Amino acid sequence: MNKQGRPTGVGELGEAGRKTFTGNRGLAQEELLIFERDSGACGVDLDEPDAFEDRLGGNRRKNSIGLPGLSEPDVMRHYVRLSQKNYAIDAGLYPLGSCTMKHNPRLNEKIARLPGFADVHPLQPTKTAQGALELIELVAHWLKVLTGMPAVAMSPKAGAHGELCGMMAIHAALEARGEGKTRTRVLVPESAHGTNPATAALLGYTVDSIPATKDGRVDVEAFKAKLGPDVAAIMLTNPNTCGLFEKDIKEIADALHDVGGYFYCDGANFNAIVGRVRPGDLGVDAMHINLHKTFSTPHGGGGPGAGPVVLSEALAPFAPLPWVIERNGRLKFADVAEQVEEVGGSTFGRMTAFHGQMGMFVRAAAYMLSHGSDGLRQAAEDAVLSANYVLASLKDTMSAPFEGPCMHEALFDDAFLKDTGVETLDFAKAMIDEGYHPMTMYFPLVVHGAMLVEPTESESKASLDLFIATLADLAESAKRGETDRFAGAPYLAPMRRLDETQAARKPVLTWSPPAPAQAAE
Repeated sequence: MNKQGRPTGVGELGEAGRKTFTGNRGLAQEELLIFERDSGACGVDLDEPDAFEDRLGGNRRKNSIGLPGLSEPDVMRHYVRLSQKNYAIDAGLYPLGSCTMKHNPRLNEKIARLPGFADVHPLQPTKTAQGALELIELVAHWLKVLTGMPAVAMSPKAGAHGELCGMMAIHAALEARGEGKTRTRVLVPESAHGTNPATAALLGYTVDSIPATKDGRVDVEAFKAKLGPDVAAIMLTNPNTCGLFEKDIKEIADALHDVGGYFYCDGANFNAIVGRVRPGDLGVDAMHINLHKTFSTPHGGGGPGAGPVVLSEALAPFAPLPWVIERNGRLKFADVAEQVEEVGGSTFGRMTAFHGQMGMFVRAAAYMLSHGSDGLRQAAEDAVLSANYVLASLKDTMSAPFEGPCMHEALFDDAFLKDTGVETLDFAKAMIDEGYHPMTMYFPLVVHGAMLVEPTESESKASLDLFIATLADLAESAKRGETDRFAGAPYLAPMRRLDETQAARKPVLTWSPPAPAQAAE
């Protein structure tokens, strides 16, 4: 477009200084809640029913149910405007560390919407859903091959749910050994995901933290000092939350097994090592895999997710129901303990109503088959390459807490902001004005003022270069003392800086109609 003679700036008043009658800003429209847009009209007129005697007694509703009355175009415009306010991976680079927002190939969506998969019902007879069961078995097969583990439980519906599943299998195995009540301690490194200690505590275990070394990895000597006959397991994240591969993981596994404990590995970061490392070869007994992260699916905001758990031979018999088994040439679900006992199972029971997230399985299968084994490995390598490109490009401008290359996440601390008057939160808010979703802040906790960036494998070099240049510009701006750029940021977002503490601790999740105006005395 030829912009000559056409002003594109916001003028001397700046965007914040211009108020409008409608509240809209240019073509960015102010959006009320749908209840606040209620016209009071109803789209359906029904005749008054003839007198009748109901059986509800005094429980019959007498007032309006309070649904907003809008025309179809008004409803459509409302949701379209809402969708335009949502920043997503489809809109731009989403550098959130520790919970990858990766590109989801449209092919996956097309396949997941095929009627045979999209319309399958969890209660329909399995003889009519043989294709769906075959697909579940296909994904299970790939997961076992990629991890080097003999069994997998497909039903957990998220990463934390998978953690719970794996630890419940460990607890069941210890019960079977007669050690369910004597092994009460779970070791959790500082560099593990925060859900790990929460999961162990939920099952009644005492959580014993293991410190990190100066290079951001598990302190092996401190770990060995904590081993004893009361240790049930370790819950270790690998690659860890510092974006580093645990180099001593085999030594840790061997020492743990020698004292009778089990090795739970948080596999949320499996996307960094697919095709390069098989956790089963490292001595892992259980590990969840975030299908939505490693094999793509749109996610965030609590779902959807899927967290299948791969299990070692020692834990395989204790996998949760249902199991997919074959009988007379057909696949079926084994839904009760007696059915899996016939094939050597000793399940700890069922932990979810149905059989997992079918849509996620389809997307994962499409991703696996379209990439192939070499493509999956290439994706992992490209993710690691992208993170190291970001880390190396900014090492002289920002500050990294650990020496050497990283895995799929580039970690920075706030040392480069020292004495600038700018903190990590200010830096992240200023990124919003530049059109970027902030990176993960203040995590991992072992790094002061942490900024964790996971660029993923699907960003182009040009995209990464612009992102790197933007961070470098912000960093130099902070060092020059341009604190105004950060103190009030974001200046250009629909909402300015919110009270995040209040939003987290006292969220207002329901709408209440305004109180009617009181009549004058």
